[in-house]
Amino acid sequence: MPVYEFIALDAQGKNVRGVIDADSPMAARQKIRSQGQYPVTLHEAKNKVDHKVSWPALSTFFLQRIKTGDIYILTRQLATLLGAGIPLVPALNGLIEQSRNKALQTILAQVREKVNEGEPLSTALNMYPRIFSPMYVNMVRAGESSGTLHLVLEQLADFGERQQAISSRIKAAMLYPIFMAVVGTLILTFLIAYIVPSITSVFAGAEQTLPLATIFLIKTSAFLRSYGWLLFLIIAAVLIGLHQGLQTPAGRQKRDELLLKIPFLSDLARKRAAARFSRSLANLLHAGVPIINAISIVANIMDNVVLARIVQGASVELEKGESLGKYFRGKPYFPPMLAQMISVGEQSGALDSLLNKAADNYEREVETKTQAFTSLVEPVMILLMGVVVAFIVLSILLPIFEMNQLIK
Repeated sequence: MPVYEFIALDAQGKNVRGVIDADSPMAARQKIRSQGQYPVTLHEAKNKVDHKVSWPALSTFFLQRIKTGDIYILTRQLATLLGAGIPLVPALNGLIEQSRNKALQTILAQVREKVNEGEPLSTALNMYPRIFSPMYVNMVRAGESSGTLHLVLEQLADFGERQQAISSRIKAAMLYPIFMAVVGTLILTFLIAYIVPSITSVFAGAEQTLPLATIFLIKTSAFLRSYGWLLFLIIAAVLIGLHQGLQTPAGRQKRDELLLKIPFLSDLARKRAAARFSRSLANLLHAGVPIINAISIVANIMDNVVLARIVQGASVELEKGESLGKYFRGKPYFPPMLAQMISVGEQSGALDSLLNKAADNYEREVETKTQAFTSLVEPVMILLMGVVVAFIVLSILLPIFEMNQLIK
């Protein structure tokens, strides 16, 4: 059944946007009128996909408009509706009606269409791999098979919200020093390029040897005034080139290898990866996904390609009959305690429970290290700014002191 996007006027004369499925444009208009709205524009939704078409069939419009947070809010709402005993299709109808995201509305309408045609929800979601991850789809499939879809969706919502919270804290901790550095650099550049020259101009006619610090400051000021724009263009070009390079497979490999070697950041990256691995694998196993399939899914959602390759290697060893704990014992970058907890979980038959406990522990460590990093960065940035300002002040005052000595 086709899906139509429309703009209509409600009873108060306000514009209402939405999507609706109907057999024809005429049927769609009648359906809109039956809701007490007057259709103004109506057209069939573009980017309709089928089972054989993956993400390239969708425009970047969807990619730009749908955020990860929206998906997990949707997941929580769907879990609540299903848990209350509402059938899947009416539950999807409710989500479509209350969503204010046009792109998400269109996707949900197409998912509902496939479900109406008899397709499982997991198959419909799998049409959008860039929106619904392999882990998401496989957990939904497992929930459908076990008849516990609403419980699985609650686990997915918990997982997504927890991962978002961790990512937000880490981003905030990393962005703060960058913001401070950029603002500080701009202020100092303005001082050196425009304020300092008006002060140091009094030294131009003085017949005295200026201190090296003052000479350096004057030369730097003159350079910024003459070539500051060129320096800005060079820095911008380097940053753009670096960004583009990091998007390539080789660039990502180098970036992730370097990240695992930088002091403090490497420990943070390892603990975060261990938490993500443990939590994801625990959720998949709890949902009933076979462990070999679960390992492959987790490898695909790891942020670091170096660590993802290590995780992917576990599936090969498991197929040979090796235990997961033995595989991770001695593996670089993963904490030794993780391998021990996996071994205990395999022996006790409670692997998912112990993985959740490991994830709780590593998430606490990530939060603690992030807070420590934020607490350390602020005084360090203030100290660096103070040193630079002190240098500028001394560079200006030293020749003035020397002139006073000559006058005396």
